[in-house]
Amino acid sequence: MSRAEEPGAALRSGTRDLVLDGVGHHYVTDAGDVVHAVAPTSLRIPGGQFVCVVGPSGCGKTTLLRVLAGFLRPSAGTARYGEEAITGPSHHRGVVFQQPSLYPWLTVRGNVELGPRFRGVSRPRRRERAEELLGMVGLERFGDAKPYELSGGMQQRAQIARVLANQPEVVLMDEPFGALDALTRERLQADLLRIQRRRRQTVFFITHSVEEAVFLGDRVLVMSPRPGRVVLDEPVDLASVLGPDVGAEMKSAPEFIAIRDRVAAAIELS
Repeated sequence: MSRAEEPGAALRSGTRDLVLDGVGHHYVTDAGDVVHAVAPTSLRIPGGQFVCVVGPSGCGKTTLLRVLAGFLRPSAGTARYGEEAITGPSHHRGVVFQQPSLYPWLTVRGNVELGPRFRGVSRPRRRERAEELLGMVGLERFGDAKPYELSGGMQQRAQIARVLANQPEVVLMDEPFGALDALTRERLQADLLRIQRRRRQTVFFITHSVEEAVFLGDRVLVMSPRPGRVVLDEPVDLASVLGPDVGAEMKSAPEFIAIRDRVAAAIELS
């Protein structure tokens, strides 16, 4: 088995940066009006970094994610992954949406195996990869279940496992926990941090929760109302202050509260 196909293999994350170079986007409504969604934006995200993006609805967060995913060609500027222009979707960049998009006719395990199956990974290898990921997200006992038999939080865990099964170097997440109850959301936040620290993938994470952004991110970007632009680029290095293993209790720490308040103020002032 090649190392690239081993379920626990180290990824190539950290070797390439995500880059936006003057990326802007506008669209025309059915009435013929031009809407400027994103002002020209330049941004570099080092490989392995966890970046959270916050801002009011309609500020262009999802537009930038769609550009990075290769789902949308920007009206201006270019997006790159390393030196490679982003012109379409790629297995190097996985997307987790707010609502789980699992195939109901497949089992949970079948959903997780689907990407590697399409890429020609052998059945034993993709089964091994699926079992490891189901264990990683706490669904090892639900591989034979159908998606509709799972709770919303469990479906989101399964979607994360399905995206990770393709071993993407970048994970793009569009409010993945927004529809979940508070307890499930906190559990999935902890799961995501544990997985990202283990696999060192680059994460671009959109959320409306300032607290979630500061808890998860190495860096928090605040975007202004339309046309969206980055008005705050806030580094978050709480691990060096509070320790690398600190959990949800960090949310009551003065250092956490100070960063949270700066981010919240930037949203209010934008």
